[in-house]
Amino acid sequence: MEQTPLIIVDTPEKLEEMVQLIADEPVLGIDTEADSMYAYQEKVCLIQFSDRNNDYIVDPLAGFSLEPLAPFMSDPDVVKIFHGADYDVVSMKRDHGFEFRNIFDTMISAQLLEMPRVGLADLVGHYFAVPMDKKYQTHNWAERPLYPEHLYYARGDTHFLLAIREMFVRKLKKMGRMHIAQEEFELLEDRTWSPGIPPELRFMKTKGINRLDPLAQRVFRSLYMLRDGHAARMNRPPYKVMPDQVLMKLAEARPSNLDELSRHVRAKSSMVRRYGEEMVAAIAEGLETSDTLPDVPKKVRTGTSARYGSREVERLFNDLKAWRKRVLKRDDVPMVLIASNTQLKAIAGYRPTSIEELSGLEEIRNWQVEMYGKELIDMVEAFEAKLPAKGERSSSSAAAKKGRRRRKRRDDDAPPEQEQA
Repeated sequence: MEQTPLIIVDTPEKLEEMVQLIADEPVLGIDTEADSMYAYQEKVCLIQFSDRNNDYIVDPLAGFSLEPLAPFMSDPDVVKIFHGADYDVVSMKRDHGFEFRNIFDTMISAQLLEMPRVGLADLVGHYFAVPMDKKYQTHNWAERPLYPEHLYYARGDTHFLLAIREMFVRKLKKMGRMHIAQEEFELLEDRTWSPGIPPELRFMKTKGINRLDPLAQRVFRSLYMLRDGHAARMNRPPYKVMPDQVLMKLAEARPSNLDELSRHVRAKSSMVRRYGEEMVAAIAEGLETSDTLPDVPKKVRTGTSARYGSREVERLFNDLKAWRKRVLKRDDVPMVLIASNTQLKAIAGYRPTSIEELSGLEEIRNWQVEMYGKELIDMVEAFEAKLPAKGERSSSSAAAKKGRRRRKRRDDDAPPEQEQA
């Protein structure tokens, strides 16, 4: 790696130089580094590139537009290699408006090739016997300057991608799985960033919130919003301002002054010194509110809508999981080459009765229809054959309900128990 030139792109002039160098390159390795553990709203702090001749590290925080790179990202004739493209694609779309065409993902490829370990460090170690130090995975990449050890780590994430792709393309074609990989890669192009749930609703998703009574939940909300405001102002992750477990404890104890507050926070914590008065005020504000609490925000579902009730969906889902288990043993393939739980759940909820309907489900891939379409339709038909006719109850269901009625009558007619002396 040290023998390959490294070009640091931290000025518009250096970016123009890079654009000229990669203008005729058919393949680019790409990766990003972000500051998600150190910022209220994460951002892309580095974009690394590798071509056949050079490694490049682009600094998005240097204050110039990266628009000249956009044509390369969207060019269908230029292969963009990522390892785990999902996060990188979404982040660059969010921060720089890039669009992507012709992605190759080495992590997905490693899964389809049934590699025992699919991490980039594992692949580089396996194929090139080069150890990759993972200690900078949690580095704050927004910090400047970047030292040689940071640059060495960052370039390592793209330097080997071109060679890995060459090997994986041959292996995928040999195993007849290149078309499967290609369909998965194309889905990555459409990944988009979601702004998420606003804090005034997000507090209801905090782990443990359900064990709090409504009054404590209102107090927790008040503390949560106080913390969120400070986190945004300081550009820090909220949990680094006030931990969730502290807010939970205070919501239950509801201290009314600083002395009481201090008894529920770690000794000598700077939290009380910095925010103590505001926390006491937030607790009091939460105690005074009586509005209706919001429901727990549900994850927005973008897939196929279920056509049937949850009980039947669960039963067919379990049948499909049992089918998948049999296929795993029969075909000796990894689960990634059959179907995920999300995909089986979609089938169970919609119950397609033809190949055309199965193909129309948003979650289902073309390669899955080709490999297992008939079996999946047979599973759905076998399930429906066991169901009672519409408007009828099964005899076991009716008998069970009749038995419950008999037990209830016996209980109602029974004399009251004698009190023990």
